[in-house]
Amino acid sequence: MTHTALETRALCKSFGALTVADQIDFRLETGIRHALIGPNGAGKTTFVNMLTGRLAPSSGQVLLGGGDVTRLSQEARVKRGLGRTFQINTLFRGMTVLDNVALGVAERQRVGGRPWRPASAYAHVRDEAVDLLRTFGLETDARRRVVDLPYGKQRLVEIAIALGLQPTVLLLDEPAAGVPSLESGRILDALAQLPAHIAIMIIEHDMDLVFRFAQRITVLVQGQVLREGPPAEIADDPRVHQAYLGERRG
Repeated sequence: MTHTALETRALCKSFGALTVADQIDFRLETGIRHALIGPNGAGKTTFVNMLTGRLAPSSGQVLLGGGDVTRLSQEARVKRGLGRTFQINTLFRGMTVLDNVALGVAERQRVGGRPWRPASAYAHVRDEAVDLLRTFGLETDARRRVVDLPYGKQRLVEIAIALGLQPTVLLLDEPAAGVPSLESGRILDALAQLPAHIAIMIIEHDMDLVFRFAQRITVLVQGQVLREGPPAEIADDPRVHQAYLGERRG
């Protein structure tokens, strides 16, 4: 028996006469590895922004763990277990890797930060942050500034920060964007090590990564769900090829 971690019901968003999300029904099961794909302009970013509370829908519902969070703020959704990374990373580039990850842990633990005392100065926060860095093979980079890391490692730091909030649902917006192909495998390996109970959805254009990662795939086209199913069915669907995959996997 599966349980739904995140769900939308008839979710819509319009900007004047332009509809960018049209009656989207979506289910993200607990512990699933799910991918959201679609051509540019399909409405993927708008959809994710509505999931996280960054953008209010015109109509419809967003449910997190079975509870209606449609009108809740981004912060309230984070506290209920929704984590997210962004297509362009939002790290504090002049700070160390450890201090960046410690900020996420401290936020969850409600440890008040002070300008003269970084979050990593608290032993229990630092220990948990170091454990997260170890998960991603970043422990030797703990004292390096983020700006001095290769971009692939910066993306791993961002995922580690999100995990510091202990989410039950993790949304990763193009985790391999801007990452050299040789480094994208490191991201995939890191995702494979994440706790099995966390439902993870990636929004990604790298189809090799998508088909290696996902147990299920949702295809969004012109603000509507064109198809949802296991990777093999998505790869064989002629409508998906016509709308999106033809030039990538044909």
